[in-house]
Amino acid sequence: MSDIATAFADEVVTNAYTKLVSVPGIDGPVALVTLDNGFDHTKPNSFGPKGLLAFDAALDEAFAANPAAIAVTGKPFIFAAGADLKGVPNITDREQALQIGLLGHRVFRRLRESSVPTFAFVNGLALGGGLEVGMHCHYRTYADNVPALGLPEVMLGLVPGWGGTQLLPNLIGPDAAVTLVVENPLNNGKVIRAAQAAKLGLADAVLGSADFLEQSLAWAAKVLAGEIVPARPEIDRGAGWDAALARAKALVAGKTRGFAPAAERALALLEAARTVDLSDPASLDAGFAAEDEALADLLMTDELRAGLYAFDLVNKRAKRPAGAPDKSLARKVTGVGIIGAGLMASQLALLFVRQLKVPVILTDIDQERIDKGVGYVHTEIDKLQGKGRLSADAANRLKALVSGSLDKSAFAKTDFVIEAVFENLDLKKKIFAELEEFIAPETILATNTSSLSITDMAAELKHPERVVGFHFFNPVAVLPLLEIIKGAKTDDATLATAFATAKSLKKSAVLCGDKAGFVFNRLVTRTLGEVMTAVDEGTPFDVADNAVGELGMPMSPFTLLALVGPAVALHTGETLQAAYPDRFTSSPGLEALVEARKPGVWTYGPEGQVVDPEVAALWPQGDKPSTAEAVLERTRRAMAEEIRIMLEEGVVAAPEDIDLCLILGGGFGFWNGGITPYLDRTGTSEAVNGKPFLAKGVASV
Repeated sequence: MSDIATAFADEVVTNAYTKLVSVPGIDGPVALVTLDNGFDHTKPNSFGPKGLLAFDAALDEAFAANPAAIAVTGKPFIFAAGADLKGVPNITDREQALQIGLLGHRVFRRLRESSVPTFAFVNGLALGGGLEVGMHCHYRTYADNVPALGLPEVMLGLVPGWGGTQLLPNLIGPDAAVTLVVENPLNNGKVIRAAQAAKLGLADAVLGSADFLEQSLAWAAKVLAGEIVPARPEIDRGAGWDAALARAKALVAGKTRGFAPAAERALALLEAARTVDLSDPASLDAGFAAEDEALADLLMTDELRAGLYAFDLVNKRAKRPAGAPDKSLARKVTGVGIIGAGLMASQLALLFVRQLKVPVILTDIDQERIDKGVGYVHTEIDKLQGKGRLSADAANRLKALVSGSLDKSAFAKTDFVIEAVFENLDLKKKIFAELEEFIAPETILATNTSSLSITDMAAELKHPERVVGFHFFNPVAVLPLLEIIKGAKTDDATLATAFATAKSLKKSAVLCGDKAGFVFNRLVTRTLGEVMTAVDEGTPFDVADNAVGELGMPMSPFTLLALVGPAVALHTGETLQAAYPDRFTSSPGLEALVEARKPGVWTYGPEGQVVDPEVAALWPQGDKPSTAEAVLERTRRAMAEEIRIMLEEGVVAAPEDIDLCLILGGGFGFWNGGITPYLDRTGTSEAVNGKPFLAKGVASV
């Protein structure tokens, strides 16, 4: 214990307080154990070594009182957010790591193996170890307003290691367990709410939040009296378990392609849980020991340290963007104009009206396009109402805020205008020049360009200082990244307003320098270019496409090509080729693909994914094929080189911002920490640039 206590010297200790309460209908006291770290809801309860020992001591006190029942609850709005991971970087050997699993199991299983009935009254957020506390209890109630329930461990590079992988499938069935242990974590750490927990069988009762504790105690009285017998499903350990594991394996293969150690260990633990008998402590011993070993192994991996680094970027750095001006300089946005009414522009209109709740005006080259754009927004709002996410009144108010106009004088009422038209510099310059005649000098002119120069776009305007890049990622509602690009004359008030607006839109903004492709598109285009060049040289399509899975991209390069569209990829590539002709080259194959108007490389039939025969015929290939290893190596080296150059150019403030862009803009794997920890780990950074991007230990053991 002393070893891990040293590693967790800075632990914010979650204390546990035992109080005996009398409950009508219960003969004897209920020992109510409350988890509370002494801070408000913005600093959730968590379990470090000292916190686990405090919980253990509180349970000692509870059992010593000979209560009729023991119930565990949390401080206001928070049950527990799981393990305290701040000390993990200080763990230096596997024995220390093993102690963490052993201690958690020893304390939590006291609730499961108690002869006294145990209850979890989950009054607020419960993640990871917090959710596992509830699994160890005999009965569980959840407040109806709990905002987040989940097991995010696999996303971070761990597994639920205090009982979750063994208890959950035996409590709620293997398929529901796969959803919580594997599927949701690999979908960007998706969480569920109390109603969904009830559907999955995790909650025995969902009760109103206003008097949740009182209702939970009354519910417990009925359980103890035999008036309520919570349902416990029959667990299918045969075909049902096989099907659940097959689904889990397909999810892991599709999301991680076998390169995330935690996901693979989770699969093995879920398989092992099939033989666990919850009524037999010896059976649980074996399952929990397997969790301990997995936890100890994973805690000593670079992938976990990279995952925690990524988590820290997303939850801390993203909230305090490097280089953002003082927020006091930001101007209030009371009306928004959108140039264009196509799909991207319509998605932007929906986002702005939902989050800012201000008038939004769309314009385009004809009324038919405008009507279609406004119609899209109205339809999406109706869908939200249909799903119960908006009331009828709220939906009507939002729809009333969205309008269209062919007359640009309508934009006089706006103070933030964003264009989302075709990627053509002359067209964008012309639009902004025309608009300047109708808008106030302080109105922001934002561009959703993915690669064009902000400085060039603003060069001939009367007020170039109010032009800023505001680059969203598609689909707008899903991807959280917003690249904010500063032109040569963009002033601080404009930048501050852009960052404040990004925050209001619930997007994570990264400040980028005005260089072609900015961050995400520049790196992804370089990667795609290396893969396509390999194919141009003669490498088989499937070999080249599958070679770079280790990079942590959420989909293969040619799958991504089909998603963005070959014509868009070619245009972006041409922009970057013009800027950096020594590193970005045109692919004859891609040019032929676009000329033939083919949607991508692959076609799908009974035999699965294969190269479209027409594409194979039109794509010119040489006679110098590469191995998969060679394609991976050339791509890694290209990324390391490009990132170094971007940092030298000042495109972003630090390597952390590169990683943040790749994680938030395209779902690059947490287990790689984005990309720079991976390039450091594989030795590529040093081989190409002479030094790693990050200091040792920042995202590694």
